[in-house]
Amino acid sequence: MIKVLIVDDDFMVAKVHAGFIQRTPGFGVVGVAHTGAQAILETQRLQPDLVLLDIHLPDINGLDLMHQLRDVAPDLDVLVISAARETETVRKALRGGIVHYLIKPFSQADLQERLQHYLNAYQGLDASKDVAEQSDVNRVFGLDSAQRTLPKGCSVETLELVEAALKSASGDVSAAEVAEQLGTSRVSARRYLEYLHDEGALDVRLKYGVGRPERRYVLKGR
Repeated sequence: MIKVLIVDDDFMVAKVHAGFIQRTPGFGVVGVAHTGAQAILETQRLQPDLVLLDIHLPDINGLDLMHQLRDVAPDLDVLVISAARETETVRKALRGGIVHYLIKPFSQADLQERLQHYLNAYQGLDASKDVAEQSDVNRVFGLDSAQRTLPKGCSVETLELVEAALKSASGDVSAAEVAEQLGTSRVSARRYLEYLHDEGALDVRLKYGVGRPERRYVLKGR
């Protein structure tokens, strides 16, 4: 469960946001603070994973507080929830390393969408891996297949067909086998497969025989 601390000077707003979070699978509210000083004490005591942080607090600016919270909880993630719309405020928050900036008022669906992205992306990074693949980084920044920068001449639609072919395969496949299944050329299939390999989504296995070894592709982890 992702432990969440809510920091908001408005008692009723904090209660509403707590209800939103409690209805979001995978998240739980461990505490609520209404001032910066209280937020520091609660962060130190509870060590939450994520803070929902308002900017307008009675004793300190929330963006200044953010750095103090990380002094007592270095791995803390921050999602700003504020009515502040000034461009410079948003820029300062982004430079501070927030996971998202949600402008009040917002709906339960708005917050749950951001929380789900946080759960899938930031918490989805495999801590057992020493290095991240490009696909891992893309996920953190919200890039899906439709937003990827594909090689010239490639399309998202064909890429998705190649990915589907890989998922349905019982083992590794060659570019020629993918091309035959999709009705495209071997050169085209290999371009997509090499792109996915560069993205970190595939492993390549070499099959040796007569002549050059054949490159065979399989989804990572299979």
